[in-house]
Amino acid sequence: MLETYQYRAIDPVGRQTKGLMEARNVADLEVRLQQMGLDLTTVKLSKKSWSFFASNKVSQRDLALFCFQLEQLMIAGVPILAGLNDVAETIENGYFKKVLGAIYSEIEGGKTLSEALEMHRNVFDEVFVSLVSAGEQTGKLQTVFHHLTQTLKWQDALFSHTRQLLTYPLFIFFIVMMAVAFLMIFLVPQLVQFMENLGQALPWNTQILIWISGAFVNYWWLIIGTPIVLILSITAWIRTHPGARYQWDGIKLKLPLVGDLLQKIIMARFARYFALMYQAGIPILTVIRSCESIVGNRVVASALDRIHERINAGNGLSESFRQAGLFPSLVMRMIAVGERSGTLDQALMHVSYFYDREVDERLKYLLKMLEPALTVILGLVLLFIMAAVLGPVYESFSHMPL
Repeated sequence: MLETYQYRAIDPVGRQTKGLMEARNVADLEVRLQQMGLDLTTVKLSKKSWSFFASNKVSQRDLALFCFQLEQLMIAGVPILAGLNDVAETIENGYFKKVLGAIYSEIEGGKTLSEALEMHRNVFDEVFVSLVSAGEQTGKLQTVFHHLTQTLKWQDALFSHTRQLLTYPLFIFFIVMMAVAFLMIFLVPQLVQFMENLGQALPWNTQILIWISGAFVNYWWLIIGTPIVLILSITAWIRTHPGARYQWDGIKLKLPLVGDLLQKIIMARFARYFALMYQAGIPILTVIRSCESIVGNRVVASALDRIHERINAGNGLSESFRQAGLFPSLVMRMIAVGERSGTLDQALMHVSYFYDREVDERLKYLLKMLEPALTVILGLVLLFIMAAVLGPVYESFSHMPL
């Protein structure tokens, strides 16, 4: 486990420097500083924030803001070290501020930006580091940060829309379940006693309601616990068994409505990152290998692995994608066009733009359809309960002598 240390060190010419750095222990910290040409003088463990809201995570929005500010500072001609210092002062995320302080110290010690970023893989993933490294080698670092800003903003917007899509139905489902549980546990048993005193035959829907109410009263712990245990067990099984994860990822791609939307999101992400890395000058085989971790789906990652093997064996790019048998015709067609014309990055950016639009329109459509659909479902549930409760009461009153 990495800890954050505050240190003071001396460089080869005797100048003192201080900063923050993550290391496993003090000995590991000393080794890292020596690799930077620094001799450790004093060190102490950085105080951890025990605030309820403290987090050791960096959001997509924070990363997008980081890339945008660095891009603008580079346009203005500000050196990278001064730029990092300026960005760190504007970052509100305390953990990210510490990471940037450590990166500043590592660059000051002689590392390149990509090498410093690579020491913080929990914040900057492999693709991010690879793109920055390619930008440094080609002299297009400013362009790389521009594209990273756009991509991270797109991912943040997509996550926001997806969260909005899921939050509303989950909230409504929770409210409906609480209302049904209250009716079944507290209200229906009292009405059942009243209806039994009427001494008449109960209709089928009332009998079903009484059975459900009895189940809630006597086995409420089982009704609540079973779904939780089932979900946790399936989740643990999927995470610990690669075969189960592969099967689950395949099932997700075939689910009605959700599967098609998920596939489009994966294709948009794949096309965008493929285009960015190819445009930055990263070799195609390296790009495909990096994309395996980007797509977030074992089935698609397995297809990319097969494509990597075919290209490595000498097959063409478009032919390798066609033989994989998983990618949509639009993706394969645009790859073939880009391969022939030498504009593969532009072709894949068109694919990403097309799927971005389609995903955005589909999410907006689903959001519009959710509210009336959930309203109808809630109305049907309440209608069934009211009919089962009031039906026998009305029937008994209709047979009473005037």
